[in-house]
Amino acid sequence: MDTLIDPKKKRTRTAAGRAAGKGAAKGGPKGDAPKVTRDPEGTRARILAAATEEFARYGLGGARVERIAEVAGTNKRMLYYHVGNKESLYLTVLEGAYAHIRATERTLSLETLDPPEAIARLIGFTWQYFLDHPEFMALLNIENLHRAELLKTSDKVHAMHSPFVQMIADVLARGVAMGVFRPGVDPVQLYISIAGLAYFYLSNVHTLSVIFGRDLLAEEAKAARLDHMVELVVSSLRA
Repeated sequence: MDTLIDPKKKRTRTAAGRAAGKGAAKGGPKGDAPKVTRDPEGTRARILAAATEEFARYGLGGARVERIAEVAGTNKRMLYYHVGNKESLYLTVLEGAYAHIRATERTLSLETLDPPEAIARLIGFTWQYFLDHPEFMALLNIENLHRAELLKTSDKVHAMHSPFVQMIADVLARGVAMGVFRPGVDPVQLYISIAGLAYFYLSNVHTLSVIFGRDLLAEEAKAARLDHMVELVVSSLRA
């Protein structure tokens, strides 16, 4: 999928950024440890935002800590102080990306909706989230290229996904109890199917548009795709 910003466009370092970099390299007259800023949470947030853009654009191998630090308005030593080395920073970004989508899903209030409507809302949310957050899809692509080697080391990912799976399982159970859904549907398989229907389309939208001679990112085409996904999935669940 296309990245957020053209990687050919080069950033230019400001005089302040160059000065910060030189200061970091020297480490002061006695090589003192970096001082904690007055806004450590703000500094960390800026670092993570800059790192998300950098990793989504260049991947793990192509990303540069120097660029991340410059965009975040800090220097490498302060970056290492706040988030550790490059691999640790990448994992933190990846965990944050998963945490954001899972936290946003919890605001859907699926438990208040009839089961078919709840599934339709989840499909619509997933579709729109992928459209609004191409950096999330880029990060998934990158980590899959690396066979999830760093994600395997996370001690947070499993915990944040268990409630999400249970949320879908509860919707399915209510649907079965009401007689509108068939029994025996695996909530994990269901979500993979929902995400896959959106992910494949958007990851390959440019080649598919050429092959089939359609602008698959046109508003009408996107609306038709969402309608198709909802009908396909909800129909497959009906009793």
